[in-house]
Amino acid sequence: MMDKEYSCEYGKICVPGMKLCELNEKNVSGPGTYDLGGTIFASLAGVLKLEKDESTQVTTVSVESFKTPSILPKSGDIVTARVTVVNPRMVQCQILCVGPSVLARQYKGILKKEDIRVIDRDRIDPYKCFRPAENELGVVIATAEGSPQGISMVPISWSEMQCPKTLVKEPRKVARVVPDKVNLDLLNSTIKASENNK
Repeated sequence: MMDKEYSCEYGKICVPGMKLCELNEKNVSGPGTYDLGGTIFASLAGVLKLEKDESTQVTTVSVESFKTPSILPKSGDIVTARVTVVNPRMVQCQILCVGPSVLARQYKGILKKEDIRVIDRDRIDPYKCFRPAENELGVVIATAEGSPQGISMVPISWSEMQCPKTLVKEPRKVARVVPDKVNLDLLNSTIKASENNK
């Protein structure tokens, strides 16, 4: 039923990139694996594990690591990352969390220039969207370059943040974060001040 190049046997030792089995209605990718082009591959060094759901007759193919299990980020996951390098073609970062889970070890990530924004992909400048992280979380919490006492900036659009004290605007890719408490007075005064300056 399966090609000889696949090795989908329970308990088999796997290495990253090893073809395990076909991705179909009977086999789905689980932890420690990824699917690409209709094939399930190992993404960890470890032991192959097959779990069959009796109600749906679907087998989950996974790989258990020899070490402490760690969550692996996969395509489409929401991650928290620290920007380390910004250049004209891409942004390099360290992935710290996948969803709400903190990783046992950090992974390197690359965000290509074309993937930063859905529209205007040709005109995007990574330097205007990201900066290497220091004692901040980048576009969630940011301080202005010349701001006294490191006052936190306020987002005024999806691509700009502004210092509420000096009214200095800086281009940033603003994260869509909904805080528990929003200081509406500060936000409204900043918006009014920016409208008066136009």
